[in-house]
Amino acid sequence: MAVHRISQKQLPLIVIGAGLPQLVGLAGKAKSYAERLFDYPEVDALNEKDAASALKEPAKREGVDWHPQALKLAVQLTRGYPYFLQEWGYHSWNAAKAGSGKITTKDVKAASEAARSNLDDSFFRVRFDRVSPREKDYMFAMAALGPGAHRSGDIATELGVPVESVAPVRSSLIKKGMVYSPAHGDTAFTVPMFNEYLIRIGR
Repeated sequence: MAVHRISQKQLPLIVIGAGLPQLVGLAGKAKSYAERLFDYPEVDALNEKDAASALKEPAKREGVDWHPQALKLAVQLTRGYPYFLQEWGYHSWNAAKAGSGKITTKDVKAASEAARSNLDDSFFRVRFDRVSPREKDYMFAMAALGPGAHRSGDIATELGVPVESVAPVRSSLIKKGMVYSPAHGDTAFTVPMFNEYLIRIGR
């Protein structure tokens, strides 16, 4: 309401926020005009060129170069997601031999174990611990189907239950910000690579 009043008065104030993919729908439910009041640009993974630049340029300013193959591997492993680029960049830097002035493929491979372990223990684990056993079963079924969005019917089939019985679980996971619906009847994880985390830890 305050932002609406600011807009009406044309005051020099800009509000910038960020949220999960279901933000637009939640904003609309909060206030009927909210979806018209704001712009909702999608912030997704960086393209290959920008992801490489995000790793290469800060290191270059410190007199360290990335071996081309090491840079390519890091971008592939992170899929260009900014936070994961930070994790792999940090651990690759620490894995590199002091004074060598170069980050190699060997360094990136060594960093991968540390980066995944750190993500598993904090970034992913915090989210996983928020859900009930039944919701975990639903997410494990999604993970078993592979990356990307999945139809509700396919998830129910993976669980071996009628599709209508999983609707409340899906709704609960959406409210908790664990999954969202990119299209009608589809369900995807809000957090990138969450399916890989579930596969790593097992049931």
